[in-house]
Amino acid sequence: MILYSSPNLRTRLDDAFLLRFLRARKFDYDRALQLLLNYHAGRKAWPEVFQDLKPSTVKHVLDLGFLTVLPQPDPSGRYILCLRPGKWKPNDYPFVDNVRAIYLTLEKLIQPEETQVNGIVILADYSGVGMSQASNPGPFLAKKVVSILQDGFPIRIKAVNIINEPRIFKGIFAIIKPFLKEKMAERYVLHGSDLRSLHRNIPRSVLPEEYGGTAGQLDMCAWSRLLLDSEEEFIVEFCQPDPLEGVVLPDSMLFEGDQASGQDEDTFRGLRSQLYYCY
Repeated sequence: MILYSSPNLRTRLDDAFLLRFLRARKFDYDRALQLLLNYHAGRKAWPEVFQDLKPSTVKHVLDLGFLTVLPQPDPSGRYILCLRPGKWKPNDYPFVDNVRAIYLTLEKLIQPEETQVNGIVILADYSGVGMSQASNPGPFLAKKVVSILQDGFPIRIKAVNIINEPRIFKGIFAIIKPFLKEKMAERYVLHGSDLRSLHRNIPRSVLPEEYGGTAGQLDMCAWSRLLLDSEEEFIVEFCQPDPLEGVVLPDSMLFEGDQASGQDEDTFRGLRSQLYYCY
């Protein structure tokens, strides 16, 4: 289907890579193909994030403690991405650097098949977030981030737990919510400072002491080292010529998500029949 629809698209075609997209869309061929096209289109649409994307370029974000991945998965086998937006100040560096660090982390997380199947959980600690952080991204940037996470990356976000959110978080969420699909919006859980509420969603056994857990102190260095040690593989993946060079995609293909045009359905109906016949 890739070779038929976008013969000039320079993309990996190995099973391990394509399975990421098939699993993320429950083996619906059309939706998996759309996700793959969105994945590459996102790089073209947002060069500030994807140009020269490698861990060494976001070391300042990692050193600040903006994000980490907890060492142990939850009982459902889902790793927990811990974000601490209050660590960032707008005068430190552009917000887009945070997006770059998140994207690199997701790319690393999605490599094991278990994560592709089980998905991930996000834990966002809003301690220290004030008006300067809340107002900085703005609706346009928020929409781009949400579009990539929802419709342009092959990962299943199973839950988003928000803790220690300030009163102004309602304003932050009001910016984000219009761009969230209904199913994703329902996965947001706001706990405030109630750690018992958090523990009903994430067990204490995998949480650090800072969040009332029993898994030791929060380690911000281990994940940073893992990413930085992966520098070469990210250079190969992201520091190459534009994979969409010479490929003409209509605007409707950018972050279109689950929607597919009738023409696309007709185009691949025969192809699917051939695939079913072959198997």
